[in-house]
Amino acid sequence: MLAPYLAGLALLVLLPATATMTMAFTHTDLIATSEFIGLDNFAELTRDPAVQAAVGNSLSYLAYSVPLRLVIAVGLALLLHRRARGAGTARAAVLLPGAVPELAYGLMWLWLLNPLQGPVNQLLQLGGENGRTMFGTLPPQWLTDPEDARAGIVLMGLFTIGETFVIVLTARLALPAEAYEIAELEGARAGQVLRRVTLPLLAPVLAVLVLRDTVASLQASFIPALVVTNGGPPPYATTYLSLVIYQEAFEYLRYGYAAAVAALTLVLTVVAVFIQWRLLRRWAYHGLAGMGAHRPSA
Repeated sequence: MLAPYLAGLALLVLLPATATMTMAFTHTDLIATSEFIGLDNFAELTRDPAVQAAVGNSLSYLAYSVPLRLVIAVGLALLLHRRARGAGTARAAVLLPGAVPELAYGLMWLWLLNPLQGPVNQLLQLGGENGRTMFGTLPPQWLTDPEDARAGIVLMGLFTIGETFVIVLTARLALPAEAYEIAELEGARAGQVLRRVTLPLLAPVLAVLVLRDTVASLQASFIPALVVTNGGPPPYATTYLSLVIYQEAFEYLRYGYAAAVAALTLVLTVVAVFIQWRLLRRWAYHGLAGMGAHRPSA
């Protein structure tokens, strides 16, 4: 019964991955004959300023995007898990941005973040004077300032949390009501229930979501960087590894070098997932130990 899935895994994942890793050791442009060059592509990675900037930008995006997306998804799921008037509409509103095609989503944000006429800056200027915000500062220059551009890419990702939201919401609805009844009998406050009951019970699901989002985040920045900022402001303010792979492969036809960048991306992903896995295991161990130390008496 597993045969169709194993065949799909082999043909659609393992085989292309093996071909890509092999290509990383060659000079391939799909025009001339491929030539084996050993580690030359990887040596060039260490000297390429675009790759160096992309590594820093990708890790920075991962560090900001993954926690923020998870916190917002968990907060909305805990807020909307009860049946109440308007809860269904609110849930649908959370899901809708994720249903928009990525290219259309990027073009929409290109308009929203326009520094002069974009709705985001127009909203920030409400209550301000002379083109400044209500706090007396200039509005963000989303497309021309490096820091603002990177913040804009992170901001775009915060609205596509529909899948994470659904998983957390489903997990919250599946939690046993008896645990909350016991907490209520013990006189636990809302913050204590969240800390001692809800989050520990959701911990396995949250751990999987953190690891999954870490893997996906290194690719999720591609469309925003390509459509909204085109890797800028110059030289490489919003150049991410996924964008470098696209440019090297489909603009410069350097498929061997693009494969080397893909291999670097894979290594960074594995390292990031391993670090988070170790941290999550330690957090789970201390969390369970803390629950045992504070277990209420019968």
